[in-house]
Amino acid sequence: MTNRQQGEAGYRPLFFRLTNDDDRRAFDAMLRQNPKARQYDTIQQQLGELIRISSPGKKFDKAELHAMIAAHTGGLPFEDYGVWVYFPWNGNCVHVLDEEEFVKVRTNRNVYKIDFHEVDLLRTKKVGIIGLSVGQSIALTMAMERTCGEIRLADFDEIELSNMNRIRSGIQDLGVNKTIIAARQIAEIDPYIHVVCYTEGVNDQTIDDFFCKGGKIDVLVEECDGIDVKILSRLKSRSLQVPVVMDTNDRGMLDVERFDLEKERPILHGAVTDLEGMRMAELVYKLRNLSLGEKVEYLAKIIGMQNISGEMLRSLEELNKTIVGWPQLASAVVLGGAMVTDACRRILLGKPMPSGRYFVDFEELFREPSAHK
Repeated sequence: MTNRQQGEAGYRPLFFRLTNDDDRRAFDAMLRQNPKARQYDTIQQQLGELIRISSPGKKFDKAELHAMIAAHTGGLPFEDYGVWVYFPWNGNCVHVLDEEEFVKVRTNRNVYKIDFHEVDLLRTKKVGIIGLSVGQSIALTMAMERTCGEIRLADFDEIELSNMNRIRSGIQDLGVNKTIIAARQIAEIDPYIHVVCYTEGVNDQTIDDFFCKGGKIDVLVEECDGIDVKILSRLKSRSLQVPVVMDTNDRGMLDVERFDLEKERPILHGAVTDLEGMRMAELVYKLRNLSLGEKVEYLAKIIGMQNISGEMLRSLEELNKTIVGWPQLASAVVLGGAMVTDACRRILLGKPMPSGRYFVDFEELFREPSAHK
């Protein structure tokens, strides 16, 4: 087994279709090897839901629904219908509908906010997410809504206790790579969404694979702390005409750059024009050797001092004095997950989503009425 395969085993579930003889033998062997595996079987309930949504105007009594389920399975034993999905990291083995029926049922409550043909179109889309703090909330929201069929996750960092103020994880996940945690959670929501983890983050060796291996991503979500990756990923996005969406986790600021529509657009809305003309090797060297002061200066350029909240300004002043990292709140992270997912869906479906900066600023929204006058 290669290193990559070993890594994938940490977040990829195993699928067993018992109508296939090889799968049945593998399933039986898996259960023998994992005698404490917990089996969850609600396939009849799922089939009932499938029947009901297929005939939305009809009311079924229990006997009629049971007969319709039996007819749908063609007499196949219930245990053999669909797919058994085994999650090696927690020992759960779950019986679910196979992919087409699973997606049909799971996305049914999206309609008509997302139309039937849009559901199918989104299944073909690939999203890359760099940075798994805000990025985790975005990835999970996209998975729940099924905004895409493939998600690529990049982050070299591992969960620490202080991360858990805004990253959805349990204390058993301390020390686990952030991408692995997100990938496992996505698999438990929807095992048919294809997830690829880049546990070393995006760097010179992985950036081409991240953007293009298995097909070019359709949108980049950039949520990393590193100034170098912020710049380099946008230059790559522009060269490949991939749109970029970013939530800043401060004042509800959403940043959109439509490089797919504006091929010559300056990165970061022209905030770092001094870097645009540099040779790549020179640029990489400069960005990777920035002092803390220079990083803060570039961050201020990128976000814009006028867009930074008073609390964030104070935090920047106190960095490495009374605090050791950028502050992020769970409420803001969850808001970012919603905003970025909505923006990406609009882009992926070809709906209006212009380049620019957009604000959902709670301080502004929740001021006293007199303060708005």
